Amino acid sequence: MSAADPQGGPESRPAPHPFELYDEVAEAASALVIRRYSSSFGMASRLLAEPVRTRVRNIYALVRVADEVVDAPRPDGSRAHQAAALDDLERELRAALVRGMSPNLVVHAFARTARVAGIGPELIDPFFSSMRTDLFRSEHDAESFERYVYGSAEVVGLMCLRAFLVDEPDPAAAYDDLAPGARRLGAAFQKVNFLRDLATDEQDLGRHYFPGLDAEHLDDRTRDALLDEIDLDLAAAAAVIPDLPPSSRWAVRVAHDLFADLSARLRATPAVEIRRRRVRVPGPHKARLVVGSLLRSSR
Repeated sequence: MSAADPQGGPESRPAPHPFELYDEVAEAASALVIRRYSSSFGMASRLLAEPVRTRVRNIYALVRVADEVVDAPRPDGSRAHQAAALDDLERELRAALVRGMSPNLVVHAFARTARVAGIGPELIDPFFSSMRTDLFRSEHDAESFERYVYGSAEVVGLMCLRAFLVDEPDPAAAYDDLAPGARRLGAAFQKVNFLRDLATDEQDLGRHYFPGLDAEHLDDRTRDALLDEIDLDLAAAAAVIPDLPPSSRWAVRVAHDLFADLSARLRATPAVEIRRRRVRVPGPHKARLVVGSLLRSSR
């Protein structure tokens, strides 16, 4: 320790390797994606302990980028351009999983987490399949809806579960036990978003996710039937949250409670209103939910 550095500051530590700085920048880019695109997820992710927080942000940033490829076409673009961009993203990800590096910062961050957590083709393939479905299918039957929800949401829950369990004594056994709950939570999140975005998905994107339902024909009875199914998913997920590692338990509880509250708000909102506006959880109420979740988790 030098006189110029009495507290053991940066001068007393070896300089990081260039690749370590690149890793840090990639993970910072993923964190920025989450902050700009998702207030609710951003709030919940801050409650994760490190290094789980960074791993989960790396996963969600890649998911968000893929979502934007299919949901936010360029004004001078085409469906074919979107499909080509999604293909490029998938190819770059697969290459990064092999070589451990990508010039795309978000892909690089995801690949770092995937290699550590054991996220492989069994989860990545269905995800990209569902993203591709959004480009070429506007309506679903029961079978295609189930397949789409699995690939677009349930596998994301499973990816996060892999990230939660990296440092557990027996991650494979824990994954097998917790995977059904992770799938149900991902499905609930997706279905809640489908319901509250019903009009936007139809008018702006030309998509009808729920089989046989369009925004103009949503009534209170149909709304309640959809929410009954969602609440069953939320209840199944809640049952396994206490078995999650402490590093992720509180954050998952908060995310669960935010969507449970949103489900209740949707149930209390007339169907005619859901057809016209997006139902949200106000910011101050989100803060109260976080405190309530903390109190329940500490018991």
